[in-house]
Amino acid sequence: MTDLESHLAPYAAHSAQSRGRVHAEPASSSRSEFQRDRDRVIHSTAFRRLEYKTQVFVNHEGDLFRTRLTHSLEVAQIARSIARNLRLNEDLVEAISLAHDLGHTPFGHAGQDALNACMKNHGGFEHNLQSLLVVDELEERYGGFNGLNLTFETREGILKHCSRVNAAALGELGRRFLEGTQPSLEAQLANLADEIAYNNHDIDDGLRSGLLTLEQMDEVPMWGRHRAEVMAAYPGINGRRLINETVRRMINTLIVDLIETTQRNIAAARPADIDAVRAAGPLVAFSPAVREEAQALKRFLFRHLYRHYLVMRMSAKAQRIISDLFEAFMADPRLLPPQYQAAHGGDAPRLIAHYIAGMTDRYAIREHRRMFAVGEQN
Repeated sequence: MTDLESHLAPYAAHSAQSRGRVHAEPASSSRSEFQRDRDRVIHSTAFRRLEYKTQVFVNHEGDLFRTRLTHSLEVAQIARSIARNLRLNEDLVEAISLAHDLGHTPFGHAGQDALNACMKNHGGFEHNLQSLLVVDELEERYGGFNGLNLTFETREGILKHCSRVNAAALGELGRRFLEGTQPSLEAQLANLADEIAYNNHDIDDGLRSGLLTLEQMDEVPMWGRHRAEVMAAYPGINGRRLINETVRRMINTLIVDLIETTQRNIAAARPADIDAVRAAGPLVAFSPAVREEAQALKRFLFRHLYRHYLVMRMSAKAQRIISDLFEAFMADPRLLPPQYQAAHGGDAPRLIAHYIAGMTDRYAIREHRRMFAVGEQN
């Protein structure tokens, strides 16, 4: 396994120096520990469910819109490309990228907000923490333990955000949220690759849906600049070619800037190893100018896409579905599937949250119809 990672920088995460798994397992003769993590994520039930979970547009609204699954694949591709240039561990950054949304609810952020509101008096709901719970406890694939038994480094990267209360209960994994230290460079990279992916594919989906127009997009400095470059290079270009070429160039600008800025930050901090990375400030970053352009894009998308009245209508429906299901199960646990009824003597609200968070969009819609539509079959 050493030969597979001999090209890595000293400050990268090396599987031979991993902090290990909660449950000790024999090493693989053919794969590194982080390769095993990636493979376990891909073969998990929660990963397959991402195909039918909302990114912005609910799955049934169109076949070409991104889902949580295609989003996760795009994040992984961007993260691996950057990791290779920075001599970071591609297998670790891929494992984190593919796993980062495993705990997301149906209906995207609307579903998350609704479930968090339902759980207000029961500890709340954090989708990053839920992703960790999926790989630590909720997946059922192995005879000897719950979850996927991933390495510390992959689990560290999955947990991008965490409240102090929950961090205190997580021991070593949550310590950085209490002490203000950093995760590995691979974890920092996966976080920003996520941002690059969703900002740019949300533009594409917004334009494809007709909720955004090219004229509106010209308000965004980064878009306007790259669109002008494309039209100068290809006079008369229009339609999907214009959009795709502009988005492609925007992604390239963000990736190149992230690589160059991070290289400068690493050179200035001179971390000797991954422990020095954790003790330093954030090292994976955009330059100030590009960061401001990216923030302007996020503000535009928030105003014109995420708060578009048609998106808000679907979000309102989604929140109603989540709230109705939660309230019905809380009022009468006999409505839950048998495996959840048997466990209902424990933390009932949390078990119900696990059940709802694991639903796909279409399963949640069907479950709501079965529960509330007169004449609907069970």
